[in-house]
Amino acid sequence: MTSATAKAQPPTFTRRKPPANVRRRRFLVTVADHSFLIAAALVFLAPFVFIVLTAFMTNDQALSPDLWPHPFRFQNFADVFSEAPLWRYALNSLIYGGLATLFLLASSIPVAYALAKLRWRGREAAFLIVLVAMLLPPQVTVIPVYVMWAKLHLVGSLWPLILPNLLGDAFSIFLLRQFFLTIPDEYLDAARVDGCGEFRILTTVVLRLAKPAIAAVALFSFLFCFNDFFGPLLYTGESPDNWTLSVGLAQFRTVHQVQWNLTMAATLIVIAPVVVLFFLAQRAFVEGVTLTGVKG
Repeated sequence: MTSATAKAQPPTFTRRKPPANVRRRRFLVTVADHSFLIAAALVFLAPFVFIVLTAFMTNDQALSPDLWPHPFRFQNFADVFSEAPLWRYALNSLIYGGLATLFLLASSIPVAYALAKLRWRGREAAFLIVLVAMLLPPQVTVIPVYVMWAKLHLVGSLWPLILPNLLGDAFSIFLLRQFFLTIPDEYLDAARVDGCGEFRILTTVVLRLAKPAIAAVALFSFLFCFNDFFGPLLYTGESPDNWTLSVGLAQFRTVHQVQWNLTMAATLIVIAPVVVLFFLAQRAFVEGVTLTGVKG
């Protein structure tokens, strides 16, 4: 019995390791095939590497031709927090980005659902208005919108940047609508047969199927708010307590313009959350953007 089982087992093959010259030739061919991408990556990474290395230098080293810090000065990051209220700026950026993103999703999702899955008179005209709004430069409405918020006595706070998201965003509505069109109508019809209303269908069926698109829109919105400089500078320029990280970093550079080590350390602190957030949400972001526009 044992001999029969041994005969029935298939023979095992050990994969031979290629010779060193073959591995070297394959490596050189791979490098040659991707030479353009490697060169482009080095070009894009060079400024970031310069920022990181300068952030660990002393003040004298940052003003010298040396490219490598010796020794590494980690005290620069502590000095940045003592020289500027970065925690306050970070909190303002989180408030701005978090509330704006929540308001944007709450207002854009129902509109996108109505444009994609509901049949009503004037739907195509409404969608055309959304497309026109995407083409309208924001600089056209800066002055009248600023005058409106000034009359409401909200200039100097973050509310002029947060409250407009309650009215939705043309690009977010377009992106969500394109994804909602890919959801089969059979799912929605089955829910209607079971007695679900449109609001319940939206919250229990559509939102569960549209998680990648919602994640992409939320990431777009939060990164825009986190990196926004013009809006916070326009409305909170005279109120340092409401400055975001982008405005605070610009002011920090103005004050410490010859202390490049502190400036680069502050820059590294500001961009680190964005880089980490993008890598954590990269899969949902790419999936959401890829799956939109599959169906016109």
